Amino acid sequence: MLQRIQTVYLLFAAGVSTGLIYVFHLWITDSGVRVFAADVNYVFAAFLVSAFFSIISIFRYKNRKSQFMLGRLNIILNFFLLGFFVYQSLNVSGETAVSEKGIGMLLPIVSIVFLALANKAIKKDEELVKSVDRLR
Repeated sequence: MLQRIQTVYLLFAAGVSTGLIYVFHLWITDSGVRVFAADVNYVFAAFLVSAFFSIISIFRYKNRKSQFMLGRLNIILNFFLLGFFVYQSLNVSGETAVSEKGIGMLLPIVSIVFLALANKAIKKDEELVKSVDRLR
């Protein structure tokens, strides 16, 4: 059932986690260099793992419980990534080389929104299947 709405939401979440990290910068250093997610290895790995979870979740459509669990795990990963960005942006300016924050720090929020919408649709499908099973 790849034609469900949660597939679209999961594709958008994967697109945010893979495609937009090359478009929007995370921050600009004191020397004026734009830092993208691909420049910081652990941030890049976290975004790729998030996209991987979204893609795997798309193909787990037969097992809605594991699809829902992967969505929640992906949301937690994005919250950790968002927490890192908040820590990085609120760090004392003498301790870090960040001079200007970029819009790329908000990408985990966009991904979390799409993942929450996908989980809501997955839960709705699960409840629909349970209600039909009760009628049999």
